[in-house]
Amino acid sequence: MNITYTSREEVEVYRFGLPVGIGVPLLALFLQAFLPVHLHFFSIFDLPLLVTIFLAVARRSQVAGLLTGGIIGLLQDSLTHQPLGVYGIAKTVVGYGASSLGVKLDVENPGSRFLVTFGFYLVHQLVYLAVARGLVGQALTWRWGHEILAAFANAVLCIPLFGLLDRLKQKA
Repeated sequence: MNITYTSREEVEVYRFGLPVGIGVPLLALFLQAFLPVHLHFFSIFDLPLLVTIFLAVARRSQVAGLLTGGIIGLLQDSLTHQPLGVYGIAKTVVGYGASSLGVKLDVENPGSRFLVTFGFYLVHQLVYLAVARGLVGQALTWRWGHEILAAFANAVLCIPLFGLLDRLKQKA
């Protein structure tokens, strides 16, 4: 088995055009707000989180990752009855972490995408729970079975979704 080392200079960084950079997150937010109303099973998915992870990993810039996560999270907060900033903080942490990890790992293959999404879904939920309980004072509980199932479902969805979004990348 050969072990190869990829330097930071060799890692491909991608950018997205303005319509994609704004349109894809807005489409994810729209679908997240309206699909679960009609398709109740869809509430297990977090499309804005998946878009945050994809954009952060593709750009491989911590500043871009945290800004992307923060903006998407605040927009998601504005569409819910939750206090403003809870999703914003959670997605900011995930955006920063995903962009940092994108520099160090090969995140182009389906296996690593699955694992990264599975892990960051759980991180997102833990940060969300901590902020909602600690800062906002909401009475939320952690349900291991539900969170693991939701993390698995989102990780499975990310594989075809990231494949579609790969077509929108442009080399920086």
